Amino acid sequence: MTTGAVLGGDGLLRCGWGDSADDYRIYHDTEWGRPVHGDQALFERISLEAFQSGLSWITILRRREGFRAAFRDFSIEQVAEFGDADVERLLADTGIIRNRAKILATIANARAALELGPGELDTLVWNHAGDPTRPAPRTLAEVPAVTAESTALSKALKKNGFRFVGPTTAYALMQACGLVNDHLADCHAR
Repeated sequence: MTTGAVLGGDGLLRCGWGDSADDYRIYHDTEWGRPVHGDQALFERISLEAFQSGLSWITILRRREGFRAAFRDFSIEQVAEFGDADVERLLADTGIIRNRAKILATIANARAALELGPGELDTLVWNHAGDPTRPAPRTLAEVPAVTAESTALSKALKKNGFRFVGPTTAYALMQACGLVNDHLADCHAR
């Protein structure tokens, strides 16, 4: 994979990973790095980032609709009510990643989000946004995996009962949800 911006077949420069597959190109151009607000939308992203841990993002991206169906469109209220039968159903669902620890974490995270109250997950996450004046990275090598803000976000989420939200996962969440802008300097989406 290239480390700088690449010229796509459509004539647009994008982050090197963003032109490696059609799924990535669409995600890169329409979603990644754009501000995401709302408890349910952020709960979905937290859940997907947790499932991605140890896997390729494209694996999650290609199963996203399966995740949405399995977790009832990431309704915090509905997922918080999942019990043992739901866990067994999810472990048998080939449309998602069938990892018991990640499934249990998603249910626990829904309960934690519910405990926060309406609008509070959004507030908690966005209180950890990165510095918008940080210089744009020129290469992928300049993009960090962890920052002080992602470490603080991880700690805040864990303090409120969230699981599978380490500093690296928290930074991936920040990138995906627009809390930081890690599109390369030459990328058209910047």
